[in-house]
Amino acid sequence: MTVARPDLNLLTTLDVLLEEGSVTGAGRRLALSPSAMSRALARLRRATGDPLLVKAGRGLVPTPRALELRDRVRALVREAESVLSPAHRLDLATLSRTFTIRGSDGFVEAFGPPLVARVGAAAPGVRLRFLRKAGKDTAPLRDTIDLDTAVIEGPLPPDVLDTPLFSDTFVGVVRPEHPLAGGPVTVERYARARHVNVSRRGSTEGLVDEALHPTGHHRDVVTVVDGFGAALALARASDLVASVPSRHTAPLREHLHTFALPFPAPEVTVSLLWHTRLDADPAHHWLRTAVTEVCREAS
Repeated sequence: MTVARPDLNLLTTLDVLLEEGSVTGAGRRLALSPSAMSRALARLRRATGDPLLVKAGRGLVPTPRALELRDRVRALVREAESVLSPAHRLDLATLSRTFTIRGSDGFVEAFGPPLVARVGAAAPGVRLRFLRKAGKDTAPLRDTIDLDTAVIEGPLPPDVLDTPLFSDTFVGVVRPEHPLAGGPVTVERYARARHVNVSRRGSTEGLVDEALHPTGHHRDVVTVVDGFGAALALARASDLVASVPSRHTAPLREHLHTFALPFPAPEVTVSLLWHTRLDADPAHHWLRTAVTEVCREAS
């Protein structure tokens, strides 16, 4: 047998009745006729099993049960009004929250310091948790991470939103003692060198090779790693050439020799991703704006 659910609209009626102590006065506040208000009081009496308001001379007085309920009903109604109202203005000074941001290798090194500084100055109670991106799966946005960075290569799921952060162009990187660090880098010299490729799937070819092939040359890829940091570490300690996105890896390339690729270099757009569940959240909107501004100011 299904039990009928109570009419929660009666809470508002009861709140006003107990505050006014008058069917007529409550009816005026709720824009109800005296007869409609009387019917509402009758429903409340049936629901609570108590008369709630009883006659005393020319007025009404609350029963002990009504007095017991008054503060609880008022709190419930105020809480419901708060739930069904737009969010209050964001107060960054008192905001206490931890946000999780996932980024590709080099993102934290390039953009983490100014982002941490900006967030700390505006919202000292906010903590940022950075995760290294291990794949392109957007599923973690649904529950475990707040923001993701990615080069979008295909349609996103309908519940994932995005905005472009910056464009990045690939460059070549070698240690200062490498032969390519001296003299002009031609396509022939670049192709003859030994290379390290970055691929999470373990592939020996990628965007750089797609751009190089029209010249009739091919790279000699002898090592494959899964991140830009690892590629640059190998370039720093050997004669391998690393081809990496410029802006993303700027701090990681310190004390290394960087050169423009001798053919039309591939360019990618890095975007910021988030789930629709967080789109209207004021604090999340503020953080998205901070990340976007930090990345664009660094251009």
